[in-house]
Amino acid sequence: MSGLPDDWEAKPLRSTADYVVSNVDKVPAENETPVRLCNYTDVYNNEFITLALDFMQATASEDEVAKFGVCVNDVIITKDSESWDDIGVPALVRETASDLVCGYHLALLRPHRQKMDGAFLFRCLQAKPIRVQLELAANGVTRFGIPKSEIGTMTLPVPPMAQQRAIADYLDRETARLDALVAAKELVLGLLAEKRVALITRAVTRGVDPRAPLRDSGIPWLGEVPEHWDTERAKWSFRERDERSVTGEEELLTVSHLTGVTPRSEKDVNMFEAETTEGYKICLAGDLVINTLWAWMGAMGVSRVNGIVSPAYNVYRPGARLDPSYVDALVRLPVFTQEVIRYSKGVWSSRLRLYPDGFFEVFLPVPSLPEQREIVAHVARETRKMDLLRRATERTIAMLKERRAALIAAVVTSKIEVPRADV
Repeated sequence: MSGLPDDWEAKPLRSTADYVVSNVDKVPAENETPVRLCNYTDVYNNEFITLALDFMQATASEDEVAKFGVCVNDVIITKDSESWDDIGVPALVRETASDLVCGYHLALLRPHRQKMDGAFLFRCLQAKPIRVQLELAANGVTRFGIPKSEIGTMTLPVPPMAQQRAIADYLDRETARLDALVAAKELVLGLLAEKRVALITRAVTRGVDPRAPLRDSGIPWLGEVPEHWDTERAKWSFRERDERSVTGEEELLTVSHLTGVTPRSEKDVNMFEAETTEGYKICLAGDLVINTLWAWMGAMGVSRVNGIVSPAYNVYRPGARLDPSYVDALVRLPVFTQEVIRYSKGVWSSRLRLYPDGFFEVFLPVPSLPEQREIVAHVARETRKMDLLRRATERTIAMLKERRAALIAAVVTSKIEVPRADV
């Protein structure tokens, strides 16, 4: 580690902090003390460990409580992960209790009081140029872990204690400012998402003419609709398609509550894939596909391409009075998802299944075909504007997060000088 100021040193972690690798598991054992377990997700998802977190209940022996009990200004890092770049993610302990213990898959670092400030150590481990030492030291095939010895040999920049505290305070202020900007932008994303859903819902269930006279549809989930619209059960507007692939060589499609119907080849899917897709259901462009197991989450949509889908899905062909693009917009509304739940079967919400007899009971709004196409065009125009703003906001958030990471790395490695505090 070169280029440090004259009064800074480069030292191995073991010379500035004690460290232990925890073996306290979440499985309760008899004759042990009840404890709260700071586990992997607590560290990975939170920069700061406080008593406001919902810790897991576990047990530990007296020796384990003494060895792995958490103190204020300790730094806890992720020791094992399924991804090497998630190794060494730190969290700073700001609040603790006598029963709070560091859990399995984590390492507990306790700075030497006269040599290393806990908040500065935390920021060092957030800096990619420093933490990469742990990432490179990790070994494994499907799961990666840092050998305990490698933690101690990691090289850290060590300025005088007063400067460490000044740096930690400076980064607390600057990261809080950047975090506030990110939070404001994320609020904008949330509002855009809500506005998008509201716009599509209003257009699909009320049309695009605000002056159109309305009538009560008599259908609770729809409410009022334009008085010239029809409403009818799905069984009058769809027929089930149950044709099977002979070769299984057609494009394999998948159905998601986020993206509707898409080719599996376009998605990053790690789930088990069948050895053969012979006998899968044929799906043609314009067909409605409903994931029977996940319809309660909104996993349905209209396919834009020909292909095949899992035999566990149900495929429906819209009738001549329905435009497929209008159907896609309709079935992906959150209010429609809530309606199909009423006709799904199962004891628990996570086990609900939507079978054809249930789907066919659902009432749908049916405008004229020209009006359906007008609605689809209106939704496309208006959501395009929102999507442009969403993408711009997401880019801003990404840049703010990159700036935050770069700032931390630059400050703890002295590339940006922080005014020296009075000793």
